[in-house]
Amino acid sequence: MQKLFDEVASLDKRCYEEFFLSEDILMEHASSGMAEYIRSNFKNNSKIIVVCGGGNNGADGIALARLLHPDYDVSIYYAKKATSKMALLQAKRAKAVGVKECKKLKECDVLVDAIVGTGFNGEFNDEIKAILKEMNSLRAFKIACDVPSGYKFIADVTLTMGALKKGMFLDEAKEFVGEIKVLNLGVGRDIYEKRSNWRVLDLEDLKLPNRVKKDSHKGSYGHLAVISGEKSGASIMSALSALRFGSGLVTLVGFEEIEIPYSLMYSHEVPKNATALALGMGLGAEFSAIEMDKFLDNALSLVADADVLSLPLILNILKRKNVVITPHAKEFVSLLKITKIADITVEELQKNRFKYAQEFSKAYSHVTLILKGANVIIAKSNEFYINPHGTPSLAKGGSGDVLSGLVGSLLAQGYDSLDAAINASLAHAKLALNYSGADFSLTPDDLIEQIGKL
Repeated sequence: MQKLFDEVASLDKRCYEEFFLSEDILMEHASSGMAEYIRSNFKNNSKIIVVCGGGNNGADGIALARLLHPDYDVSIYYAKKATSKMALLQAKRAKAVGVKECKKLKECDVLVDAIVGTGFNGEFNDEIKAILKEMNSLRAFKIACDVPSGYKFIADVTLTMGALKKGMFLDEAKEFVGEIKVLNLGVGRDIYEKRSNWRVLDLEDLKLPNRVKKDSHKGSYGHLAVISGEKSGASIMSALSALRFGSGLVTLVGFEEIEIPYSLMYSHEVPKNATALALGMGLGAEFSAIEMDKFLDNALSLVADADVLSLPLILNILKRKNVVITPHAKEFVSLLKITKIADITVEELQKNRFKYAQEFSKAYSHVTLILKGANVIIAKSNEFYINPHGTPSLAKGGSGDVLSGLVGSLLAQGYDSLDAAINASLAHAKLALNYSGADFSLTPDDLIEQIGKL
């Protein structure tokens, strides 16, 4: 689990004021970290082009070129002339040791983007857009210095300075950042970083259900009731994933006679010994408001997904004590409107996912949110986590139903809502990562099958 920050300028300033490290020292450590990565992965004399802007991100790139010269065939392409104090100084140093400049981009082994860093929030002019387009077309291994410039450079790896930045974990950034590695700036991360209520989850943070008590029975591991609505397949997938993830008992609840797997039970009412409830998956318009109220006439831990998130009934569900909701972007926009938190479009949400996750959690501090997307946001009260490990293979109908089943299973087994959300989300991502077939072929059945191999 790693800390995440809105910005790091204040962390750099703290290095200057408290640890007596100069801007120059931090920059040398940053460029040394990049040089070490290249030396560890590419043999001497590899052809390297470092594309530099005029500010301090460009200065990092210029310093990198100096450190690699003359062991590598390295040259600097100036997308903009050096203008900042540090860029001018680094350019003078690079020229003094003989680093060459190139006037045009060409094929190379390694291409480094050092045009702009985290301080840039404007629009590129046509010249820079053309340069970035050409950079993306080259067949080199691509490295982003600190962040991909304007999140327009498609990097294989981003070597970021000091700490992780939130912007890297917007859904739209996932296309550009590649693998992310944090570089040391002269003090360890535990010293450089301050407190943050945002974290990035590592796969190693996953804690699977553990049956350690030998004297136990099926009732020892919870009983999940899954409301089965109009599209019963969705609830069956949730129920099967819950059973496979450790629930001792799983019952589908509904009024229609449907064929169900032999391992599941079926009832017309929520069993009295149920320990958690899951609803919304494939719900449709199957039940009346009175019937839904009857299903909810209990104090069970609950996971709510899909259709129920857009019903007025959700306002009552959000009053419950141990609740997890699992909306995708469109469902979350609807929920924000119903709760009168915001009336926005999906596009607005995607640009401000962190902001609206925070606003929802402020309004409903006892509710755990799993905001699905390329980078999943998990939030409760003033604690926020990002799961960046999902893959495009999960972009298929039914994947979310499996996730709800995983959450419901952990709730039924006695996990609190935040722990259930974190571990279910990580397990869900790991199931997709462990799948050995083609990424386009992954189905919910494959995910459920993989649970037993976690």
